[in-house]
Amino acid sequence: MNSKINKVLVETVVCAGAPGKGARFLRMVETRQAYKRRQDGCLGAWIGESIEGQGMILVQSVFVDRQAWKKISDEVIKVLDAKDGGLESVVAGPPLIGMFEIDSDDLVVKS
Repeated sequence: MNSKINKVLVETVVCAGAPGKGARFLRMVETRQAYKRRQDGCLGAWIGESIEGQGMILVQSVFVDRQAWKKISDEVIKVLDAKDGGLESVVAGPPLIGMFEIDSDDLVVKS
């Protein structure tokens, strides 16, 4: 088996918290990103907040492959959603979600 990672999977989500639930929404998203970072197969996970102050956030996670993404996503549902009820009740509308494959040589993750 080749130990070099050729392509990585980048999950990108743009979303916002529901009115009056923004702080709870942000805490829940931060908890999920921290959880992902601790899992084998996740190369990085972060959140970016809109500079326009409208509550929009960018949520990105980088995984070694689709199998790692699936395993970690399933774990988030099993562990965190089961504990706090999931994000559906605190998110404003449907999020914009994209999955992208990136050449691993083009990705630089600082530790």
